[in-house]
Amino acid sequence: MFFGLDLAQLQAYWWVIISLLGGLLVFMFFVQGGQGLIDRLSSNEEEKTLIINSLGRKWELGFTTLVLFGGACFAAFPLFYSTSFGGAYWVWLAILLCFIIQAVSYEYRKKQGNLLGAKTYEAFLKINGILGVFLIGVAVSTFFAGSAFVLDDMRFVRWEHGLHGLEQLGNPFNYLLGFALVFLSRILADSYFLNALDSAAIAQKAKKDLALNTALFLPFFLGFLAWICLKDGFHVDESGAVSMLPYLYLQTFLSQPYILILLLVGVVCVLGGIYLSFIGRKGIFPLGFGVVCAVMAVFLNVGLGESAFYPSSTDLQSSLTIANASSSYYTLSVMGYVSLLVPFVLGYIIYVWRCMDSKKLGLRDMDEHAY
Repeated sequence: MFFGLDLAQLQAYWWVIISLLGGLLVFMFFVQGGQGLIDRLSSNEEEKTLIINSLGRKWELGFTTLVLFGGACFAAFPLFYSTSFGGAYWVWLAILLCFIIQAVSYEYRKKQGNLLGAKTYEAFLKINGILGVFLIGVAVSTFFAGSAFVLDDMRFVRWEHGLHGLEQLGNPFNYLLGFALVFLSRILADSYFLNALDSAAIAQKAKKDLALNTALFLPFFLGFLAWICLKDGFHVDESGAVSMLPYLYLQTFLSQPYILILLLVGVVCVLGGIYLSFIGRKGIFPLGFGVVCAVMAVFLNVGLGESAFYPSSTDLQSSLTIANASSSYYTLSVMGYVSLLVPFVLGYIIYVWRCMDSKKLGLRDMDEHAY
């Protein structure tokens, strides 16, 4: 028994943990955003190497968060894990490939005699930084749009579309969150470079790019919020039956004000962090806090409201909720004690970050170990 919580409370607890990890993962997308800007912010090979080396010191933290997020989903909500990864496997394989080539690129870009050449590995980094983030945004957007799957009596998944997840690219509303995450990752990257790099030339370009990406991010993000608030939602009644209900996600924001407050705090901190970065202050930290809050609010809305968090657009009754997709009470209880290690993981990330950024990285710090 985990601190006397019952099954429903444990399910909600674990959804909060997953929401937090999702927020931290999006914050760590500043690495992906920076990879997409390596040519835009650099004027020569030395500046490009400086940018890539600064990101290379952080990419493993993001990878750790991604693995932790996936592990938490698998442990707490295995039916979601098996349904999504077992049915929409083409989109997840595409995302996995994007992250594999990222790891390979940091390892081999500067190695002497590498087979493909530095330019190829830089292209891989850009693919991960743009396509990888975009596809994750599309995948998360299906929490609100629904997916084409059916679960049989044995809870085996049958995907009703031959593209197995990639068909979601045919829904233009899914592009809203995809592009919002791409531009948000670039905002985070610009803010990070302004805080971490000792280069006036890169800082000048980063400020201009910060303004551009903010102007591009806001329409997509606000469009995504407008879409989920105005669309019909996958409502779950007390018996567990699923039906379509107008303005469900808007009603959740209004009926559970702590979620709305969390979203508003996140938006204000994001805008404040952008402003601080633009005037030369350390905006990456309030910006990152705001990102975590905003992402958590979106996850909590679809998970803790009266809705299915992984709905089926083909068979409404196959939709997954935190109640019907979770592990057993015993598993959630045992894993609850394991979750107490999350603060230590956060502490590790903070400690490593502080050690790496104790001083700004400049061209003088480049050596044979550069990525």
